[in-house]
Amino acid sequence: MKKILFLLLTGFTFTAAQAQEITDAMRYAQDNLNGTARFRAMGGAFGALGGDLSSLNINPAGSAVFSNNQIAVTLSSYNTKNNSNYFGTTTSEKDNSFDLNQAGGVFVFKNGNPNSNWKKFSLGVNYDNVNNYNNSIFSAGTNPTNSVDGYFLSYADGIPLSKLRDSSYRSLDNGAQQGYLGYQGYIINPVDPNNNNNTQYTSNVPAGGNYYQENTVITNGYNGKLSFNAATSYKDKLYIGLNLNSHFTDYRQSSSFYEDNSAPLSTDYTVTRLRFDNELYTYGTGFSFQVGAIAKVTNEVRLGLAYESSTWYHLSDEFSQKLVAVSSAANQPDTNDVVDPQVTNLYEPYKLQTPSKLTGSFAYVFGKSGLISFDYAMKDYSNTKFKPENDSYFNSVNNYMSSVLDKTNEVRVGAEYKINALSLRAGYRYEQSPYKNKTTVGDLTGYSAGLGYNFGSTKVDLAYSTAERSSQQGFFNQGFTDGANIKTMNNNVSLTLLFEL
Repeated sequence: MKKILFLLLTGFTFTAAQAQEITDAMRYAQDNLNGTARFRAMGGAFGALGGDLSSLNINPAGSAVFSNNQIAVTLSSYNTKNNSNYFGTTTSEKDNSFDLNQAGGVFVFKNGNPNSNWKKFSLGVNYDNVNNYNNSIFSAGTNPTNSVDGYFLSYADGIPLSKLRDSSYRSLDNGAQQGYLGYQGYIINPVDPNNNNNTQYTSNVPAGGNYYQENTVITNGYNGKLSFNAATSYKDKLYIGLNLNSHFTDYRQSSSFYEDNSAPLSTDYTVTRLRFDNELYTYGTGFSFQVGAIAKVTNEVRLGLAYESSTWYHLSDEFSQKLVAVSSAANQPDTNDVVDPQVTNLYEPYKLQTPSKLTGSFAYVFGKSGLISFDYAMKDYSNTKFKPENDSYFNSVNNYMSSVLDKTNEVRVGAEYKINALSLRAGYRYEQSPYKNKTTVGDLTGYSAGLGYNFGSTKVDLAYSTAERSSQQGFFNQGFTDGANIKTMNNNVSLTLLFEL
């Protein structure tokens, strides 16, 4: 019998069942190149240089390089363009945003004892917007083979019919909720509808392929990092520093999947079109630390070494869903199946440990006329972990991440040339894919350029940076894992105002 259902289960439900996936972990494990305009213009290659507030994100010893107290504020304009290719159909989506992405200061205390080898001590505090999550992706095309019905079937198979028929959405765990939506939305049917113990299901979506599909993902939010820094200088030849970092994140994702088909109608009702909406809100805090050193080998040569610990996040998720399906039959009116639980799942807070990072740096300074710098960083993404690890679901996800994620290398190169009060800058950045297959998320390549002008106690810096990366991730995590090829281009313009005190 045809089901017409509109659920009015309002409010929130708290559940210990987890729904975190590898994409959630990678959102916080990967950093972006953000900071002052000088830092961005030189590709972030500051590990052996210091003397810039955002250099503390690479090597905390950099604050002891400062000669005077300094305060800096950076405004940035972000432009992201996503070109999508889904079964030969190309689409494009742009997103623009503007924010205060850096603010901080460093205070230098010089040792009044001329006989001491410890020449100065510095304290700094700096905020950086590590990731700006404002983004929009739209993909559309005709899938010749697969329908989203496979997603609901993969979750429903193995679950007794009585559970999907008689339970409420709020009483089920995440996996059973997906099967419930498919059943109550008439996407799937039990093989034996008269048997409450039935655990196998079939699809009400007609076979034969040529499913027109659209997938829209809109995200916004940020991942911020507040660093408390201390560093010291030994004989003005060796600089040693420490950062204690507080992280905080606020992320929202709205996704909507649409599908229709033009299969010939029969006397039996079949699904002709549907829309599946999901809303995710993640928020939380984290902690990490960094230690580093810079050696002034000669007046020209600088070497740097820095270690950044894992970031230990404490996160919470809120998640809601809605499904609308339209079924048709020959010589019969269309019917709508709306499954709108109006329930927000509040998952039990969980922990995420991102991988640590080791950076080695080299810089050559041409007196007062310019410099060239080089950073090389290593990071093992396979060490990413959800916690508690004894949780069976998290253990499964962690094992999967360990098998598909890889060690990466990152190279940053920067150069600066000074013409009196004017500085010209350029940078290059290359980061390997964190995935072993190199296609889920591809390598990143970025270029940057900028200039600065020194007015004396005030400096103004301007930078433009661009980066490109390709990805191919499924619209859903199981059952229906087809996805579009996405080419993402990020363009950024940053302006820094710097004041020496």
